Amino acid sequence: MLTFRTLGLLEVTDDGRPVTPTAPKVRQMLALLLARRNTLVSIPAIAAELWDHTPPRSATATIQTYVYQLRKFLQTDGDTVAGTGPLVTRATGYLLRVAPGDYDAEEFERLTVQARSAIEAGDARTATERVGAALAWWAGQPFADVPQGPYLQAYALRLEELHMHALELRITAGLSLGLHRELVPELKELASTYPLHEWFQGGLIIALQRCGRRSEALQVYQRLRSLLRDELGLDPSPGLQQIRQHVLTDRVTAADLSLLVG
Repeated sequence: MLTFRTLGLLEVTDDGRPVTPTAPKVRQMLALLLARRNTLVSIPAIAAELWDHTPPRSATATIQTYVYQLRKFLQTDGDTVAGTGPLVTRATGYLLRVAPGDYDAEEFERLTVQARSAIEAGDARTATERVGAALAWWAGQPFADVPQGPYLQAYALRLEELHMHALELRITAGLSLGLHRELVPELKELASTYPLHEWFQGGLIIALQRCGRRSEALQVYQRLRSLLRDELGLDPSPGLQQIRQHVLTDRVTAADLSLLVG
């Protein structure tokens, strides 16, 4: 059984045996087929990805060579002859068959969607379980060791945004369960890594206030306010300003995270 990992380094295994291609363009083509798994990818789209919209005259023949090389990694000669392998040839392009559960990015997205549904239903414990399982798949920047053309770059950015959303879901669920003390170290790291990300800054402010660390919470707000003004000429959002007011009046709750949405 083939399994594909792209959240971090590209890794392909066949019943646990590594079969990851090594040639950069072959890896890039495989990554594109994974991003559009179970969907026909046209030859022009493949060429645009591999050569950034400026393909050589030999593009079609070169793509056929890459497909031949991919088949050597992904399926047996018998599968190829019988047409039962994962890589399918059509007149206008190629399709990679990927079964449910065999692709890490798909599992990551599925579990994150489930976590969000649980949050919306008010079930923080289920949300914590689902988002924890989702984040367990995340090993780093998508396709970290694969060349990326326009399509892969867009797909990788989408996954990175989903990763940020999963982190937000974990914080939301944790605060709803009263785990503010446990979340402070993670929120401090996230706030340091993303100094202009108001959601993480707001989450840290809420967690610190609920730990009885009001002065630290206000320092986080003031630091963000200064940074926004110096770098962007902006003030904190109205939602974050309201959270600061709640800190001053000791009325902060986990529900205040909703002030940072929209």
